Amino acid sequence: MFALSDVENFVSINLKVDPEKGAELREQYPSVQPGYHMNKKHWITVQIDGSISDKVLLSWVDDSYNLVCAGLSRSEKSRLEAM
Repeated sequence: MFALSDVENFVSINLKVDPEKGAELREQYPSVQPGYHMNKKHWITVQIDGSISDKVLLSWVDDSYNLVCAGLSRSEKSRLEAM
C-alpha cells in the first residue's frame, strides 16, 4: 500500500515517505501531519485544503509509490509490471 484515502470524502490522503523527508514536509507545510492511524515515522497525512498544489501532491504520490515498489521482492515487482 502506498496511499490511503476515503474516495467519497476526499479531505486527506496518507502517503508513505522516507522518515527524513516526512519530517521536512511536516515542518514546511502546515497541512502535512504525522500519518493518521499509521506509523508516524514512515507515513504522512496530507490535508487536501488547497494549500498544496496538485503538481506537488502528485509528485508525493509518485514518491510514495516508488518507495513501496523499491521494497518489493523481485517476483512481486514482476507481477506488478505484468499488470
